[in-house]
Amino acid sequence: MRMAETIVQRKTKCYHCGDDCKNNLILVGEKLFCCEGCKTVCELLYNNDMCAYYDLERNPGVKIKAQRQEKFAYLDNEEIVCNLLNFNEGDVARISFYIPNIHCASCIWLLENLHKLKDGITTCRVDFIKRELSLSYNKKIISLRTIIELLDSFGYTPEINLENYEQHKVKKIDKTIYYKIGLAAFCSGNIMLLSFPDYFGMDGVIDTALQSLFRYINLVLALPVILYSAKDFFMSAFAGLKHRQLNLDIPISLGITAIFIRSVYEVIGDIGPGYFDSLTGLIFFMLIGKWYQRKTYNLFSFERDYKSYFPVSTTRIENEIETPVPLRELKMGDEILVRNQEIIPADSILKSEYAFINYSFVTGESRTVQKKKGELVFAGGKQDGESITLKVEKEISQSYLLQLWNKDVFKKDNDAYLSSFVLTFSKYFTYGTILIAIGTFSFWSIIDPTKILFAVTSVLLVACPCALALSLPFALGNSLSKLGKKGLYLKNADVIEQISEIDTIVFDKTGTLTQSDASTVEFIGASLNQNLLTYIKSATRQSMHPLSRIIYNEIKAESLDTEHFIEQPSKGIFCLVAGNQIELGSAFWVGLKNENEVNESKVYFSFNGTVKGYFIIKNKYRDGLYKMFDALVKKYDLHLLSGDHDKEKEFLKHYFHKPSHLHFKQNPVDKLNYIQALKASGKKVLMLGDGLNDAGALKAADVGISVSEDVYNFSPSCDGILEGNNLVKINLFINFSKRSVMIIKASLALSLLYNIIGLSFAVQGSLTPLIAAILMPLSSVTAVVFVVVATNISAKHILK
Repeated sequence: MRMAETIVQRKTKCYHCGDDCKNNLILVGEKLFCCEGCKTVCELLYNNDMCAYYDLERNPGVKIKAQRQEKFAYLDNEEIVCNLLNFNEGDVARISFYIPNIHCASCIWLLENLHKLKDGITTCRVDFIKRELSLSYNKKIISLRTIIELLDSFGYTPEINLENYEQHKVKKIDKTIYYKIGLAAFCSGNIMLLSFPDYFGMDGVIDTALQSLFRYINLVLALPVILYSAKDFFMSAFAGLKHRQLNLDIPISLGITAIFIRSVYEVIGDIGPGYFDSLTGLIFFMLIGKWYQRKTYNLFSFERDYKSYFPVSTTRIENEIETPVPLRELKMGDEILVRNQEIIPADSILKSEYAFINYSFVTGESRTVQKKKGELVFAGGKQDGESITLKVEKEISQSYLLQLWNKDVFKKDNDAYLSSFVLTFSKYFTYGTILIAIGTFSFWSIIDPTKILFAVTSVLLVACPCALALSLPFALGNSLSKLGKKGLYLKNADVIEQISEIDTIVFDKTGTLTQSDASTVEFIGASLNQNLLTYIKSATRQSMHPLSRIIYNEIKAESLDTEHFIEQPSKGIFCLVAGNQIELGSAFWVGLKNENEVNESKVYFSFNGTVKGYFIIKNKYRDGLYKMFDALVKKYDLHLLSGDHDKEKEFLKHYFHKPSHLHFKQNPVDKLNYIQALKASGKKVLMLGDGLNDAGALKAADVGISVSEDVYNFSPSCDGILEGNNLVKINLFINFSKRSVMIIKASLALSLLYNIIGLSFAVQGSLTPLIAAILMPLSSVTAVVFVVVATNISAKHILK
């Protein structure tokens, strides 16, 4: 229902954006707006039951300018739109925008709830640090132009530049911080030079007029530092006050203002030289700290070059030879093989006759798209069916795959308690600093008012909680890198925190405890001629299951194309090869319902409905298992979930010690239910599996790690990928994760101790603002050096 409107001639605050209304003011009910744009947005939010937007902050909205949405008419051009999209398949499209007006929590909330305002928008996600919005939409329901116009109407106009989407376009680096640092350094240095007469007490030596000139020059030199170099501190403080939020830049801005006003007063009143040298030096060192903090977050934002350690690989075909290679070695024009359930690593042209691509990894919706030879297949799709060959069309984008791996649909509900702990600690520490500053002001206003300036500004500057905030990304980021170098590749740093809390470990057997590349294969049954071997090789070529890979690698024969490929986890595979029906799997899968499989690990082979025999896979357990289990059983509750029969139960009892924790003949649903039952009993569960049959269990566990050999099965369900030969080091990985969390807590204690010592001097008026400004970034450096050195030493002693 539309609200009544009244025009009121007076000056007040807009309910939506908080700005003063200079002329006409629109009254809607009891709410006041500065323009039609703000009123329209508010109406839209209320009519869609999204008024919680205004509960997040007071006046959270962005000022709505006059709408000129005809400027987006170029988005009616289909060719232009296609160049802007990250993904475009069928009705579904994905795109990312840079939106500079994202500034607070309410912005994030509104943008991530756009799907409630417009039908057709399916998912929205905001990267606050990068000011980036990524969204998916249905092209049949809504157009890109409509989405852009909606964003523009809210005041969140995206920056759209076609050049930014060119493949080889180099991103422009923001050098503003360097200009500000350079200006502050130049002015500070010259002010110090001109202040030498005052430093050495040359009042009676140097001419009074010349000395006064030097002081006025210092004032002039300080102005650009205040107005330009320190601008961000004031803007951030103003934004915080506007939205009634306390941030660190408020006390910093107060300190800068106090020093500047006192200095101007002294120079104009011919009382003294002021503190322009301290002021500009203070701003210079704070900018250095700001630059250092920015470098830190850029380094550990986990958007960095994953080619250095991310273990996703694919199969490259050269001269009809198939070789597994890391993605970083692939080039445009390479021919690659993608098997059933494997992820397509780059935009490619299909060379096979047809393919069935599941884009749920990209869109979150399980829908298969049929592709024909010569068509473009987008990165992130998963092949459903027999293996396909593709020609790499664009550069490999592991960062894009990483974004998909971290997609919301695959995220778990685990809380990163340590991250929230650090942020909460920093918040209350800032409140404490403000209270101490107020107390210091009150104390010195009674005892000695001349010391108020030094004492209060020193308190506000020395007690910076930056060190507390920096210790977390540095410690976890460094730990993430150390684990990657040892063969454990984690999805993100939060997993380290979760690993440190686990008390239960669940293992799969085949492909996890066993070593696939060292297993032996024997066929029992009718003699297999070369044609049958070719059919078996062709069928197993399509599958990523460990047993299929073992049989495939054992058979020396050519492979042919397959048709109608089907794979059922924990059951078997079916396909047609040269018109012949091929089945490989369990006895039940091939129709032998009464076959006894208890004493042997078998993969049955059926040709055109006739069972020819079975393969016996003799597993070789990984070296070092006994030592691994001996260390784990003392600290953790160990369980085994295997899809195989229990013929090796007696052997495994020596490792697990509790026979009741050994479970065999487990299908994927059984494993999932078992993990959920453990979690329901209060256990913190780590699941180690092969990533295929264990996908549900890996996702359900608090931490799910996929164990892989030379070919990596890229699974969105897992939190990390572990190289198979490093499984025996899992105890070391857990110990290192626990130590990393302890290091973070120790760094918080160290930072707190530093601030207590610094404050004890600051409240006494013993610290000058310049020394305080030096100590502030120094505390950050100390915390960062501590966590880096500590994690390096920890890695050296634990991850041997």
